[in-house]
Amino acid sequence: MNMVAPNTDTPRHDASEYMHWAKTLQAARFNLGNSGVAAVTFQELGAGLDDLEISGPSFYGWPPLLEALAAHLAVGTERVCHAEGTSLANYLAMAVLVRPGDEVLIEEPTYELLVDTARHLGASVRRFQRPRSLGFQPDLDALAGMIGPRTRLIVLSDLHNPSSARLAEGMPSRIADLAASVGARVLIDEVYLDAAAVAPPPTAHRVDPRIITTGSLTKVYGLSGLRCGWVVAEPELIARMWRLNDLLGVIPAHAAERLSRVALRELPRLRQRAAAILDPNRDAWNAFLSRRADLLEGTPHVAGTVAFPRLRRGSVATLCDRLRALETTVTPGAFFSEPEAFRVGLGCRPEIFNEGLERLGRVLDSWD
Repeated sequence: MNMVAPNTDTPRHDASEYMHWAKTLQAARFNLGNSGVAAVTFQELGAGLDDLEISGPSFYGWPPLLEALAAHLAVGTERVCHAEGTSLANYLAMAVLVRPGDEVLIEEPTYELLVDTARHLGASVRRFQRPRSLGFQPDLDALAGMIGPRTRLIVLSDLHNPSSARLAEGMPSRIADLAASVGARVLIDEVYLDAAAVAPPPTAHRVDPRIITTGSLTKVYGLSGLRCGWVVAEPELIARMWRLNDLLGVIPAHAAERLSRVALRELPRLRQRAAAILDPNRDAWNAFLSRRADLLEGTPHVAGTVAFPRLRRGSVATLCDRLRALETTVTPGAFFSEPEAFRVGLGCRPEIFNEGLERLGRVLDSWD
């Protein structure tokens, strides 16, 4: 089986079809399309009015927040660039490394915005496979065969979006070795990494400083509204990202910075909250999947906020339409270059998740 995708030089992209769908069509009474944990309220966060202020010295990061982020990531503050969410973090990281015409290798399947961002920057994008048959691990032999003199960046996610597979031990450094052979870099989107275990694993940059990582509090902790994201890299690149952000975000909303600092203080408690949501939903999903092997292909879910089953026959678009008629949504796999699959979010409150599963089961019971 050939694991190497063909060269797909494509025109520049200036929009995301996935984000448009997510903002206009994902919402439903039983939303199994959202990839994050249910949103934290102000009361749940544990913040008070004394924690808030409208303006502050946030020119190249608010120092108290940068110090809290650096402590969370166990790196120096000079290695952290605060950004408004992981999407902007990924943009900043790519933009300081990639020029029009450079080749960027991006995993497949993956989060659509990683691909669209590279194309927006004028890169020539090629896809390397993370096949279902390998448990969504990268095929290193195939990847090695794709790397060439034009390659400037290799991009992947950990935990993998959309499958939640965790990169095998040593895999990031092995990919960094391949990249270094042609003077390229590696970028790993770690926005879901803190859902990998009770004690979150270290960012890959700590393990191998050649690797650039991005992340945020948005997904695992239910704090999307704070837009607290970051890039971790060597100081010279971080300085360039801060200067580039002068053209984009300028300075963040200071109230969000202050609440993000509160969130970092409260992370152990917020992690417990997330586990109280994800653990029963994971059990419910695994039980459901084991009963639906006639129509769904997948492996038991181990960790993370999303699952990525494949529909054995029929159209996922039809499945999504029938679910929408029952006030339920899942995310079409076409957004991840796998149209025969769909992504299920496990982060909604268990009563919502269980009812959404019941409605998914109802659709599958009537499947032609």
